[in-house]
Amino acid sequence: MASVGATLESLVDQVISVITNDGRNIVGTLRGFDQATNIILDESHERVYSTKEGVQQLVLGLYIIRGDNISVVGEVDEDLDAALDMSKLRAQPLKPVIH
Repeated sequence: MASVGATLESLVDQVISVITNDGRNIVGTLRGFDQATNIILDESHERVYSTKEGVQQLVLGLYIIRGDNISVVGEVDEDLDAALDMSKLRAQPLKPVIH
């Protein structure tokens, strides 16, 4: 099984989606990380989901997420993502992760 560092290394300069322990979804370009899995995202934004209106995208810019607050990191297919109409998407907000 590959180490977390080796897996993240392959995603540097790629657009990723991070789900935090408190249920936030932050999307941005991975610029770096350290041994504690703290990550640096550039050109990032938070996607806020609602059942009543489309997805809000809050601009964050250059953003650091502490490793102990990360639940999931995933690679984003930029072509598929660009084809989504965020104004028409509806979803329940994510609940916090319970350990």
